[in-house]
Amino acid sequence: MDRAPSTLDRREAVAALLEDRGDTLVVSGLGSTTYDCNAAGDHPANFYLWGAMGGAAMLGLGLALAQPARPVWVITGDGEQLMGLGALATVAVRNPSNLRIVVIDNSHYAETGLQKSHTAYGVDLCAVARGCGFKQVFETSDLAGVRALRQSLRASGQGPMLGVVRVKPENPPRSLPSRDAVYLKNRFRAHLGLPQG
Repeated sequence: MDRAPSTLDRREAVAALLEDRGDTLVVSGLGSTTYDCNAAGDHPANFYLWGAMGGAAMLGLGLALAQPARPVWVITGDGEQLMGLGALATVAVRNPSNLRIVVIDNSHYAETGLQKSHTAYGVDLCAVARGCGFKQVFETSDLAGVRALRQSLRASGQGPMLGVVRVKPENPPRSLPSRDAVYLKNRFRAHLGLPQG
């Protein structure tokens, strides 16, 4: 069953999520969500994932476990999260209270030509997360809902949280952060007060 497309602008949604982010550490998934996070404002606490399709949630999990006093948000796309469905089970089992996963769901693979993704045909990432054991799951497709989700993301709670933000299928101009992986790693480590190397 095809899902009706959303009318929410992805760049506006991600900018609203990251507004007044405080000390939040952000891992962005491969492709469009990296461009969205950069367009919202480059930040030394952003870790842009280049070339690790399906790995954003697991990288976020490792970071959340290593930095339990810091809020960690993974902002990724539906295609990237669909490739890492098993990660949701591992996140739920490890149960880090400081990890939030936000899926920007346009129901398409923007990087390869806007072909429909599985969520366009009814795959429900919220239901998958619930089935894995997530206690906090939210879905929205409008800006008021994104703002409410932002408040929920900031609230401390029991275990990790997954939010799905349904956006319109579009491919806005790319806002490219640095692709220098060593620079990004060292900048992120410096932000955390860790030695660089």
